[in-house]
Amino acid sequence: MTSRDDGQQVHLRLGDPPSPLPEPVADLVRDYLRSLPAHTPAVNLSTTWLFPGRRPGRPMNPTTLLGPLRDLGVPAQRARTSAIRHLVLQAPAPVIAKALGYHDKTATRLVTEAGGTWSRYTPGDRAR
Repeated sequence: MTSRDDGQQVHLRLGDPPSPLPEPVADLVRDYLRSLPAHTPAVNLSTTWLFPGRRPGRPMNPTTLLGPLRDLGVPAQRARTSAIRHLVLQAPAPVIAKALGYHDKTATRLVTEAGGTWSRYTPGDRAR
């Protein structure tokens, strides 16, 4: 996950293309980047990682990020599950499973648990 601030708009890259952040969130990201300690690679403006790691040019390890999130009271596992359930309500389970590396049965179970309507979706070419 990288960020870019061109002075007028903050963009967050979770994939292509980067997404512009709305102003209340953009201000939070700007404040976060300004608050990083001086020894953090993010102070180097050539680094674009939102959560920079200890090694220059590398992102923070996800396991390292879990501790501070837990300290803030963010239930990371529940947030992750909630995000995936939200995704499977917007697209067919096999599409989400392939994109995230989940097994089809796991994604289908998440659709059912979330009350989704994609339960009868079959991937494939319909033009035949």
